[in-house]
Amino acid sequence: MGAERYAFRPMSAADLVLMHRWFAAPHVAQWWHDPEAFEFVSSDLDHPDMAQFIVASEDRPFAYLQCYRMSAWHDGFGQQPKGTRGLDQFIGEADMIGHGHGAGFIRSFTERLLAAGTPRVVVDPNPQNPRAIRTYEKAGFVRDRLVDTPDGVALLMVRDA
Repeated sequence: MGAERYAFRPMSAADLVLMHRWFAAPHVAQWWHDPEAFEFVSSDLDHPDMAQFIVASEDRPFAYLQCYRMSAWHDGFGQQPKGTRGLDQFIGEADMIGHGHGAGFIRSFTERLLAAGTPRVVVDPNPQNPRAIRTYEKAGFVRDRLVDTPDGVALLMVRDA
């Protein structure tokens, strides 16, 4: 899956209807089940440490991605190189799951960050989510260690420049 296959459009308030539908989908709600998740996403549209994107393939929006700077909220990740960015994402359209799009768009976005000088990109999937862990490994991330987050224990995975 080539990098040119995915477009990353900054999310806007106009996308909140789409996001609300995606958050309600069973395959998203299983892992993004916190009732405050939608409010968190919608309230951070203008946060200086958070960039949010709608991911499209062939002009079809199908996924959400957020890219954030490390902050005090992420102190459970331990010391990270200055400039490290974190990612969270999900595929919103159920029919796009299982076709390599997750690893494809995560790899594409991560490679853009690394090429622009980001020293490290981190992700923190739930250790009970083997699909996400495999997807991140296919996108070039390696398992680092278990970490405590406000959402519970997570598996810190890293990809370095």
